[in-house]
Amino acid sequence: MNFEVIFLGTSAAVPSSSRGHASVAIRYFDETLLFDCGEGTQRQLIRSKNSYMRIKRIFITHYHGDHFLGLPGLFQTMSLGERTEALELYGPRGIEDVLDTLIRICRSDITFDIIPREIRPGTVYECNIFRVSAVKVDHSALTYGLVFEEVKGRTFLREKAIALGLQPGPIYGRLKAGETVEVDGRVITPDMVLGEQKECKKVVYTSDTRPCQRIAEVSKDAYLIHDSTYDHTLQDQAVEATHSTCVEAAEIARKAGARQLYLTHISPRYMDTSLLLDQARPVFRDTVVAKDFLRFRP
Repeated sequence: MNFEVIFLGTSAAVPSSSRGHASVAIRYFDETLLFDCGEGTQRQLIRSKNSYMRIKRIFITHYHGDHFLGLPGLFQTMSLGERTEALELYGPRGIEDVLDTLIRICRSDITFDIIPREIRPGTVYECNIFRVSAVKVDHSALTYGLVFEEVKGRTFLREKAIALGLQPGPIYGRLKAGETVEVDGRVITPDMVLGEQKECKKVVYTSDTRPCQRIAEVSKDAYLIHDSTYDHTLQDQAVEATHSTCVEAAEIARKAGARQLYLTHISPRYMDTSLLLDQARPVFRDTVVAKDFLRFRP
């Protein structure tokens, strides 16, 4: 289980008895990332048996309360657990001021450093196994959708390397990294020992948005988590509130060529979400209405 996505909160604006405020956790190998942190997220983490202490990076898509007001409580709980590892907090323009305010709200000592980092369009964070990038979406506040992508190279063909007389060791790593090497006077290029590009899976989280071309552009073959606040009979209300209907989300998934669509940010008016599914699936068959604690493995 090296890659898992967990819905911690799937409600829109107001929590309900069955849905918490917006938050999605992505577990990838030994790291857990948090996309948004609505009120009550720390309890949702506990209920889902995910350790909040393993979270190294939190990405806040925008500063509407249902997407970030879970942070003060989470910070305090981490401190009560005697956390010392630094935490990186990503957010749109103004993240430094937001963090200062949140720490004042806590009114207690925070035992670890919290490092604010501003989200801008493009790559936000990258390491040797995954990257997180941001795209500006269409909402009433400055809001970014987030794209989580695996980072993988081409398959290393060990048998070919051995046949060329290359012994296992640092030289393999250099070739995997795309470097040309010279061995006993012979030039060995990466193409001589590398196969096809490995499949890199992708998860796109739109946050709150109207249907957006930028999301369609980054969602090909992706697992798309899309705002679906309203059913399609309330499209006028969706336009006014700068949210999306379930049908509009399905149209973006179809247009993008997404692998699967998860509808989230569900208005509390829908105690029964079958209406949303019935409207969306004729447009995009591989649609699921997300619920709290739903998990999937890309």
